[in-house]
Amino acid sequence: MRSLELFVHGVDAMNEWVGRTIAWFTLGTVLVCFTVVVLRYVFATGIIWLQEAYVWLHAMAFMIGAGYTFKHGVHVRVDIFYGQLSGRRKAWIDILGTIIFLGPFLFVVAFFSYQFIVSSWAIRETSSQPGGIEQLYLLKTVIWVFVFVVGLQGLALMARRTLYLLGREDFAPEGADA
Repeated sequence: MRSLELFVHGVDAMNEWVGRTIAWFTLGTVLVCFTVVVLRYVFATGIIWLQEAYVWLHAMAFMIGAGYTFKHGVHVRVDIFYGQLSGRRKAWIDILGTIIFLGPFLFVVAFFSYQFIVSSWAIRETSSQPGGIEQLYLLKTVIWVFVFVVGLQGLALMARRTLYLLGREDFAPEGADA
């Protein structure tokens, strides 16, 4: 049981650090986008790599920050009955939902992105725009980073709920009535 607890805290700490770090990419996205707009409309010029940079920053913030979002439960969730359930039922829904929905989703994303990413690395794919960012293959690799951080957080959620079901009230789902 101690190893499950250490795993949960380790994954939570990792995704907390990753999320807080990657959140700065959001500020970068805004600043770079602002710069692109000023250059275009005030100075009538454009810099292709700068235009691509804010798209890259946004994509990385969204994909890499997904584990942090999942950890804090602020991802999109359709909650019709969940909020009204007991803590034990919430725990079971979290465990089964992770196994039935999240696991297969992440598998499909990883499986079908494999050739896409490997091919990009094989040719060291670059931007299709002259003057664009050269290392497009790095951006495509962020898909696997997404699978990794969300997958780990999913496993941590299952471990957290298992600990709760084994009597650890400090691992109860949010709003659980014990």
